[in-house]
Amino acid sequence: MTTPQSDPEKTRDSTDRTRGLVIINTGNGKGKTTAALGLLMRAWGHNMKVIMLQWVKKSSANFGEHRAARKMGIEIVPRGAGFTIGGKNEAENKSLSLEQWDKAKQLINSGTYQIVVLDEFTYPIKYGWLTVEEVIDALKRRPARVHVVITGRDAPQELIDFADVVTEMKEIKHPLKKGVKAQRGIEL
Repeated sequence: MTTPQSDPEKTRDSTDRTRGLVIINTGNGKGKTTAALGLLMRAWGHNMKVIMLQWVKKSSANFGEHRAARKMGIEIVPRGAGFTIGGKNEAENKSLSLEQWDKAKQLINSGTYQIVVLDEFTYPIKYGWLTVEEVIDALKRRPARVHVVITGRDAPQELIDFADVVTEMKEIKHPLKKGVKAQRGIEL
């Protein structure tokens, strides 16, 4: 087992068939971030060093996952101006997204973390703030034992083709369509 204090490259021999994976949770259904949080918690339970970086969500976000993470000593770092309709916060979200991407590349390349979750990361690609080519290039350069989880709607096909695991969440039914507001513990 790899621990945060050990060097993963030195603890496994060359015949080991495990390697860092790129995992994508995409689609228009609920559960992309929730699934990533479950994976993060599972890895943390195995004494792996984990972190979640969030895009577009307000930098001051204090949802249930942030509260739980603080209690557990897990880092979740939101960086954004919030989701809006009509691009009200687009310039600020773009600037903050690019800052968050620089931080993500540093954390991924450091090898300090075995799991790095890039939550709502498909949006900077979808909006053209980052190119899929630069993202894939950065992922190719990551240390061999670093797993990267990407969440968000509309994952580009090139990223899907590159990934090791891709799950599409498909909405069948959701109470928001009937006017039921987002609820604590479910959406927040």
